[in-house]
Amino acid sequence: MAKPKITAEVKDEIEAIVARFNQDVPAYSRYATRYRGVYLYLGQEKRGELWPICRLKYTGDMQQWEFAIYKYSDERYDSDEWFFPGAGEVDGSIEGAMRAGLQAYPQ
Repeated sequence: MAKPKITAEVKDEIEAIVARFNQDVPAYSRYATRYRGVYLYLGQEKRGELWPICRLKYTGDMQQWEFAIYKYSDERYDSDEWFFPGAGEVDGSIEGAMRAGLQAYPQ
């Protein structure tokens, strides 16, 4: 079975979701995206840099992303870490991941 791909159409949908979410948060908490293979990286832009928050793995279903929080203590993404503020927000959606990130890393 072929791995699902983040196509240009999927990226357009992701960017629209992130833009809608960013309308309701302060400027210093707005998310930016980057992509690598099947991964969507969500971070917050600060001083011209992208500060990592979480990584989502595309499963082919826009409501069932696999989540990994960025751990600054280890400088890596951890899909097994579920003891952090906001973990309850993770529901497989991009919006849930962004809500979780705002609680895990309040600005």
